[in-house]
Formats: sequence, structure tokens, C-alpha cells
Amino acid sequence: MDIELIQSKLQGLFEALLNWSPKLIGAIIVLVIGLWIVGKLIDIVKRSFDRTTLSPEIKPFLLSVISVGMKIAVILMAAGILGVETSSFVAMLAAVGFAVGMALQGSLGHIAAGILILIFKPYKVGDFITIGDHKGFVTGVQIINTMLRTLDNETVIIPNGAAISDVIINSSDEDGMIRLSINVYMPYEEEFDKIHSIIKDALDTCKHLQPEPAPQIGIGTFDTHSIVVDIRPYCLVEDYEIAYFEATKAVKLAFGKNNIKVAYSEGVELGSIGA
Repeated sequence: MDIELIQSKLQGLFEALLNWSPKLIGAIIVLVIGLWIVGKLIDIVKRSFDRTTLSPEIKPFLLSVISVGMKIAVILMAAGILGVETSSFVAMLAAVGFAVGMALQGSLGHIAAGILILIFKPYKVGDFITIGDHKGFVTGVQIINTMLRTLDNETVIIPNGAAISDVIINSSDEDGMIRLSINVYMPYEEEFDKIHSIIKDALDTCKHLQPEPAPQIGIGTFDTHSIVVDIRPYCLVEDYEIAYFEATKAVKLAFGKNNIKVAYSEGVELGSIGA
């Protein structure tokens, strides 16, 4: 009796395997061929990306997203051939994705902002930019963060969400030049043409400044004790720091040689006004 029962069970199992084997073979074929096709498609997409101007930082991220999406689609197709109810599986994936999205909503916002920055390129590595209160050279643009090196040689890490929601000032131009902004003071009794000539001659001695476009020198504002002179020379982006200090040193030296006095004592003083 027991032998007959075992034989009956084995026969039923064998018949079930025979009935289910076509689905299993079909699912395996779909899985193998589907993953092979996904690999070929990813290679095509990768070559297409290589011919575009997309940032190198975003290419691996986009490729991984496309690859994962295609592989999930192939797995769902294979599961459907086996008779698995894929709708419940998709609902579970959606629930998991929603939970992960809620937990990482801040990071996902920065990732989305990073993708926009890498695609539209409001700034790139090497540019001198200002974001909010932070100013410096862009040393890295990643999916989540933008990194700046300030003039104090400090590294500032700015979340891309904060960067793209704030005002971005890109001081670099297509020629790789940037304009310096230097303020000096001149007494009211001095002639501006004289000061202008002294500053221009001083800037001509600075090897890190660019001769073209010519530096702009003019009166910025009238202070209570002196006149504020704005000096706007140009330099290469990578020479920003050394050119700034070189220019200020040259102007200071020139003022000293020409006996230009710019310091006033505290309090109210009346003086003559030059031409």
C-alpha cells in the first residue's frame, strides 16, 4: 500500500514537471536572450553617450539606471512565462521604491539637481563661481554635491539642490579669463588723472594680468575721507589669486614711490579737492 502511494506521488510529480517544463525552458530562454540583448543595447547607449557632450560624471549613473530598468523588465517577462503573478510583484517594487524615496527624498532632490547641472552645465570644473555666500573655483561636480576651492584654500561642499535653487554667478568666460575687482583710496586733493596714470603703469608691470581687454580704472564712489577708485584688470582663471595679490602689491608700491597719501586720521577733516 505504501509503495503504491509513493509511486502515485512520484508519478504525479513527474507529470507536473512535464507539464511545467515548457514554461521553465521558455522562461530560461527569455532570461538568457533578454539579458544578452540588454548587454548589447547598453553597449550601443554607451557608444552614443561617448559621442555626446554629457559630463563624464553622469554617464555611468545614467547607464546604470538604464541597465537596471531593462534587466527588471526581462526578469518580469520571464516570471510571467512561469505563471508568476507579476502585478503583485510590481506593486511590491512600487511600494519599496516609494518607501526608499520618502526616506531619501532630500538626497533624491540633490541627485535630480546634480543631473540638471551635469546636463545643462551652468558651470564646470575650473570655473570661478559664486553660489550664495560662497565663492571659489569648481574642483568637482558630482551627482549629489558641488565642490569649491575658495581663495582661502578651503574646500566648500555645496549640495546640488542648494546650488541650483540659489543664484549662480559664473565669472569665467569662454576665453578662460576673469575680471578682478580691486578698490583703492585716493585723497580728495589729488588729481584723478595722476592717480589713473600711476595705477595703469603699475598694472603694466604685472606679468599675470592680461593686456587685453584693457583694465578699467575709474572712480567708484566718494567716501567721507577719500575717493574710492575701482580697478578692473583681467587675468586667466587659474591665475586669479596670484594676479590679485600681484596687482595690489604693484599699486601699493607705486603709491609709495609717488608719495600718494591715502590714510586719514579719525574725525572730521576739511581738505581741498583736486582736478
